[in-house]
Amino acid sequence: HLQRGSGDGSGSWLVHLEGGGWCSTVKDCSGRRMSVLGSSNFMKPLQFTGHGIFDSDEIYNPDFYNWNKVYVRYCDGASFAGDAEGQAQDGTTVYFRGLRIYEAVIGELMEKGLANATQVLFTGCSAGGLATILHCDDFSARFPQQVSVKCFADAGFFLDVKDISGERSFWSFYNRVVQLQNVRQVLHKDCLANKDPTECFFPTELIKSIRTPMFILNSAYDSWQIQNVLLPTSSSPEKSWLSCKDNIGNCNSTQIKVLDEIRNTMINDLKVINDKADWGMFIDSCFTHCQTLFRISWSSPTSPRLGNKNIAKVVGDWYFGRSQGVKEIDCEYPCNPTCNSLPPP
Repeated sequence: HLQRGSGDGSGSWLVHLEGGGWCSTVKDCSGRRMSVLGSSNFMKPLQFTGHGIFDSDEIYNPDFYNWNKVYVRYCDGASFAGDAEGQAQDGTTVYFRGLRIYEAVIGELMEKGLANATQVLFTGCSAGGLATILHCDDFSARFPQQVSVKCFADAGFFLDVKDISGERSFWSFYNRVVQLQNVRQVLHKDCLANKDPTECFFPTELIKSIRTPMFILNSAYDSWQIQNVLLPTSSSPEKSWLSCKDNIGNCNSTQIKVLDEIRNTMINDLKVINDKADWGMFIDSCFTHCQTLFRISWSSPTSPRLGNKNIAKVVGDWYFGRSQGVKEIDCEYPCNPTCNSLPPP
């Protein structure tokens, strides 16, 4: 979906990769074929009004309101990275073509004016945030050096942590995605030389070798990760965890300690960013997932704030170099009152 820019934004481009999880078995991926996450046959037009970084209202989106805005739909189930085939139970072939889709989309956008851009922001949320991290250097290499190209991953910093039963169930899930869909081609060569391909699919490893300036936006108490990485159904969480899983406000002090450990892992994994002068981050402690696509979290009087700045301001300051070292990390939950206005995920 393309919305043309105007005025002094007509040479600037925002390219956003949609999220929507992953599929790790032929059966799962076959199930997605008959939905918006598996075929454009089911996709409908989008309305961008009031949608955070896509907002055309200068008041709510002062830095990007008049840019060319692209929303790239997601239908491959491997963060635009796979290239393989599989046999479904009914005998039909399932084609995993995420990498070719990415190549074709970027190629078409180049023809539609992206090739002449003067400044570009490459973004994505959730599985699209991971896709942004995976493709960041490849994307920026397609432009002349004088073009300002930066990457911005929202809620894409997925952690390799054990679930509540002590299993690395999310690692195993990613491992199946990597094998089934053959995502090896997009993984960084220096990581593959030393580590298992599945480890190289995690942002913790990916960010070590990315050269393009990048901004990481994530909650340290990411609701999707708490619900699916820490507390997947396979870990058989007990009743008290189920209410905590639905709403962090229901968690007891012992459970909060477990969530704090996940936060500490994320902050530790992000330490490499401190040495990258042109990188930025906004790590809040709100129980949420994906904060760029909604006005309430992106830029409104009740948006989450760090250092008294909302996400839109911090990202704009980072992109345009208006302030040095834009790296904001929140205190532990429940210390930030500006989280309170966000609706439950």
